[in-house]
Amino acid sequence: MMKTTRRTALLGGLALGLAGCASKFRTYDGPEVTRLQMFKGDRNLFLFNNTSVLKAYRIDLGFAPEGPKQFEGDGKTPEGAYTVDRRNPDSLFHLSIGISYPNEADIAFAAAQGREPGGDIFIHGGPRPGIDAIKPDWTAGCIAVSDREIEDIYAMVRDGTPIDIFA
Repeated sequence: MMKTTRRTALLGGLALGLAGCASKFRTYDGPEVTRLQMFKGDRNLFLFNNTSVLKAYRIDLGFAPEGPKQFEGDGKTPEGAYTVDRRNPDSLFHLSIGISYPNEADIAFAAAQGREPGGDIFIHGGPRPGIDAIKPDWTAGCIAVSDREIEDIYAMVRDGTPIDIFA
């Protein structure tokens, strides 16, 4: 009995140790993601290969989700045609991929109002416990998914991939 208990404890400790070494960087060898489409009203993000949906995710948005992002600090998530333009493996939100907001039209609109358009819009992982509010639409204008989901998205989506963000 003692031998079994010791063996169980050792194997359990080994399993926990190995789990701690699991990487947030996943690999993906499936069909290419050719487009992302996001529907703010329905809180859905879809990853497409041509016309086939590869994955669908529930999302959270900025703290003021109605309407397109126009100005820095407005808490809105952009609407329009953008691309994935960068990735951040050291994100405060586990992992993140950047969206090319603001585009030329966004910059021109904000400038005409004498304001800044803002920037640093990302698809990123979930809230940081004890720091970010855990409620729907808690970001500063980004698109949030779970940490596990951003690991998949980070592996699947390449820089340069178009993303259409609809109301």
